[in-house]
Amino acid sequence: MRGMNELPATDTAPAAPPFAGLTPERVLDALDSVLIPAGLRTDGRLLALNSYENRVYQAGIEDGPPIVAKFYRPARWSDDAILEEHAFVAELAEREIPAVPARAFDGRTLHAFEGFRFSIFERRGGRAPDLDHSGTLEWLGRFIGRIHAVGATESYAFRPALDIRTFGYEPRDYLLAHDFIPVDVRPAYETVLALALEGVEAAFERAGEIRLLRAHGDCHPSNVLWTDAGPHFVDFDDSRMAPAVQDLWLLLPGDREGASRALADLLAGYEDFCEFEPRELHLVEALRTLRLIHYAAWLARRWDDPAFPAAFPWFNTHRYWEARVLELREQIGAMQEGPLWPV
Repeated sequence: MRGMNELPATDTAPAAPPFAGLTPERVLDALDSVLIPAGLRTDGRLLALNSYENRVYQAGIEDGPPIVAKFYRPARWSDDAILEEHAFVAELAEREIPAVPARAFDGRTLHAFEGFRFSIFERRGGRAPDLDHSGTLEWLGRFIGRIHAVGATESYAFRPALDIRTFGYEPRDYLLAHDFIPVDVRPAYETVLALALEGVEAAFERAGEIRLLRAHGDCHPSNVLWTDAGPHFVDFDDSRMAPAVQDLWLLLPGDREGASRALADLLAGYEDFCEFEPRELHLVEALRTLRLIHYAAWLARRWDDPAFPAAFPWFNTHRYWEARVLELREQIGAMQEGPLWPV
């Protein structure tokens, strides 16, 4: 589950497939509606990139480098929420923090075409970061610290916070209100879910009052691209108000000893630019638990999108839900072990 990505805001899936009308021809026509007035034009080459929550394409440009276009899932984020994220990433880029902002055309970064909203980005390549190398982790920590130093200066007005309600109770209520969990597994799942959320509540109580800031929100290794010049961060689509540790724990390995060493390296770089509150370490396993609950509900909410049964055929099987019971039991134990500390 470490590589889970694209965790969405809490909303229900549209009744009709959301991207059914987004044909390759419509994608190219949408892009040309913005690019041609700017003196650019697509050349007909279109490559679908790995994305499930939204639809993302690399498009070739005549006499120029390719661009990346993101078509937003209908009824998920409001225009204001999308533009708020764009403004944050643009602010990071202006401060030479390596994030990839939406490009502005005619003063706008969010565009609409025949019912679809989309944005255009510069194509940036890269490879996965080597998280086994302490220097890489310290480098990542420095840039995350710089992101958070900017993120702490203002608050989001239109994006939700990552908290127990939005990532725990609301996903729980959705799962229990719909017919996804097999009848013979449901009592065990419902029981362990209640105990897991009790553990999350206790962890947040131990941490005390935690500052929330504008965070990347989904800072797992797939959203960090590495080049010889260092890292750059992509896909701020799940950016929201969150504890700082949310952007750190997803980069840690699964074993506790390795995670403690990696955390020390991350914080060595992070605290060059932003102060870290050690009390937030009480939240690492609690945030992991919330992510697991939210992920199951995300798959359930999106099951009407044909892309999801094709990509996640193991979801909603008897074995899947039995595994979730065992997973949450492990998390209950992990939350009782005490906080992770850097060594």
